[in-house]
Amino acid sequence: MFRIEHKYLDVVSGNMSKSVSKESLAERTRIYIDAHPSIKDCVAKGLINYSSLARMIMKDLDVDNEEAVMIACRRYAGKLNTTSDHELSILKILKDSRLEMRTKTCIVTAKNDWTVLHKMDNLFKDLWNENSIMQCVQSASAVTIIADSMLKDRIVDTVGRFNVIKIRENLVEIAVKSPEKIVDTSGVIAFLITNLSDAGINIEETVSCHTDTIFIVGEADMISAYSVLTKCIQSAETTMKD
Repeated sequence: MFRIEHKYLDVVSGNMSKSVSKESLAERTRIYIDAHPSIKDCVAKGLINYSSLARMIMKDLDVDNEEAVMIACRRYAGKLNTTSDHELSILKILKDSRLEMRTKTCIVTAKNDWTVLHKMDNLFKDLWNENSIMQCVQSASAVTIIADSMLKDRIVDTVGRFNVIKIRENLVEIAVKSPEKIVDTSGVIAFLITNLSDAGINIEETVSCHTDTIFIVGEADMISAYSVLTKCIQSAETTMKD
């Protein structure tokens, strides 16, 4: 009796192990696809050869079950196809968005110290009266100040040169001004960043302020970045018309 139960337990244990293994492989496959936006986009649109994708995943993840990987890819594709409404919500935001660009921008990064913030408070008041625009972003380790290049020396003198970590010049600010629904729509900023990244454009800084999404890029990338963002908006307009 004991032997029969023992064999039964071995069988159950083996089946559970295989089940866990399959589930683990499926999860790893989904994570792999999520980590590669270009692949994920093709999978969602059904524009990919699953056999080739499965072999690539097998090689990168060091697994040898092509059938299981292919099944996981197809199942995940089915789930991605059902999220097309989400993509449409992003396109609805972009079709009503507009671009604004400002050249001669600089970024001053300073230490995150209370004295720096206190000094910046006085500068903000002066700039407010002068109708000058300046963005200030605070993190745990630093304070990033984005402003017109003409204000660079004034900012540095205000915070103190000994508090300055880095100064970046010859930058361009491109603002994507969107309708208020962007506040409640996920994925819009990620969509824009992915398109800029795919074009090989380095984003120096990104700032989101209510309905404005601001990208800071180098002057060398100005035309390319503006063109990519323009195409995103134009593509959204065309798609929503259809």
